[in-house]
Amino acid sequence: MRSEDLPAPETGLVLTHFLTVADVPRSRAFYTDVLGGEVVLEENPCIVKLANSWLLMNPGGGPTPDKPDVTLHPPTDPTTATSFLNIRVADIESVYREWSAKGAEFLTPPIDRKAEIRCYVRDPDGYLIEVGQSTGLLKGILADPPAGED
Repeated sequence: MRSEDLPAPETGLVLTHFLTVADVPRSRAFYTDVLGGEVVLEENPCIVKLANSWLLMNPGGGPTPDKPDVTLHPPTDPTTATSFLNIRVADIESVYREWSAKGAEFLTPPIDRKAEIRCYVRDPDGYLIEVGQSTGLLKGILADPPAGED
């Protein structure tokens, strides 16, 4: 492990994302073998550098002194999400084909949403990941408002 690969800025801040996972080796393999990340630390926590960001992964658990009322666990309901990873790519069709060939299971093929072309995939624990390519947005074309909004 090289210290320059760790998410530890000398000044300012760096944004990482923590995932509570059921099986660290399985999740580590998905984020490296399928999505192309690089293992920085195998376990405790597992750290994977993915493009210009880092994912930290550990099993769930009960409260700790610094989060006394919080229990961590992987998603339990695949039909409900309160947050998701958002990965922006230069060529979504190419990424869709490549990741599908490596075993990624997308909810749908890429769909043109005016501002972007996007699709969603789940990781082994069920975390939702949006994969999108900005298209119309680059020309000032915005997406339609969410359903139910005017």
